[in-house]
Amino acid sequence: MKFRHMSSCASIALIALFGGQVRAEEPDYKSFEQAAYLSFLNASHEGLHRSPSLGISFGERFHRATLDTGSTGVVVGATSIPNIDRLPKIADGELTYTSSGRIMRGRWVRTSFTILGAGDNSVQTEAMPVLAVDRVDCLPRARDCNPDEDVSRIAMIGIGFAREGDRQSQSTPDKNPFLHVVSRNKGQRHGYVLTSEGVHIGLSSANTAGPFFYVRLRRNADGTDWSPVPMCISINGTMPPACGTLLVDSGVSAAFMTVPRSQTSQVELQPGDQVAVSIPQQNGPAPLYAFSVGDGSPVTPEKIHLRHSPDRVFLNTSFHFLNGFDFLYDADGGYAGFRRR
Repeated sequence: MKFRHMSSCASIALIALFGGQVRAEEPDYKSFEQAAYLSFLNASHEGLHRSPSLGISFGERFHRATLDTGSTGVVVGATSIPNIDRLPKIADGELTYTSSGRIMRGRWVRTSFTILGAGDNSVQTEAMPVLAVDRVDCLPRARDCNPDEDVSRIAMIGIGFAREGDRQSQSTPDKNPFLHVVSRNKGQRHGYVLTSEGVHIGLSSANTAGPFFYVRLRRNADGTDWSPVPMCISINGTMPPACGTLLVDSGVSAAFMTVPRSQTSQVELQPGDQVAVSIPQQNGPAPLYAFSVGDGSPVTPEKIHLRHSPDRVFLNTSFHFLNGFDFLYDADGGYAGFRRR
């Protein structure tokens, strides 16, 4: 894929990831062949201009849904699920999207469903928890929330990991639909490869081919999920970089950045400010990517929400990151992977 407007800064940074840095131990997917591919409903050869979308169906008409790596769990309006009162109720439920401040409240029900891509491609899930939303509440000072939102328009397919700590305590791996796709192959490697045009569900020798840079993930405190991707960030070349965690979030167009004031004391970043992101390794940081604020590059977020914290470092990349990289998540082995295009 070629981008006409990629800046020299972004181009150099994308290449730097593969410039001889020591890589993490690499997984072997040669024995796995079971996988499906769904093209996004809004796929474009020009890259992503908004969050990717797929269809979701509970046996009747399909609903257009946002594919979101920033949350875990399928979230739909209760009115969109036929015969919902006949479905087994697991528990009362809620999920908060901190980027917008929307709190989805309803009930977890158990049901199977179909996820559809462009064309005739689709996958079927096992019966699994789905959050059927009855109402929407808002966090104080929410960025984008309407408590009177029509729940029939709500449809999110959350496939993220390590999200329980961000007001999503109920968003455990059993809620991730891509880990519960019906398969006749018991040797399936659970995970996905997310691109700018579609998603490969299940890892195989074919869809993992190419120069992936792998990051070994650690188990979380209770051993039920993997921890976030570690990363370090430097603004305008400030050293040492500040280190924390990275979230590749396909569900938002703006980036969210939390850094100490030692990186920048600005209230907001200015056009031309340089942001460099690296992955910590035993032999030093491996550059991941970089961008200049307002440079027009396809990987540069359209906006950055900056926050200062003395004890937390965090970067939510926005979906723009997928215009430069394919993103892999291996739920069985505990790997994240980045493949430059």
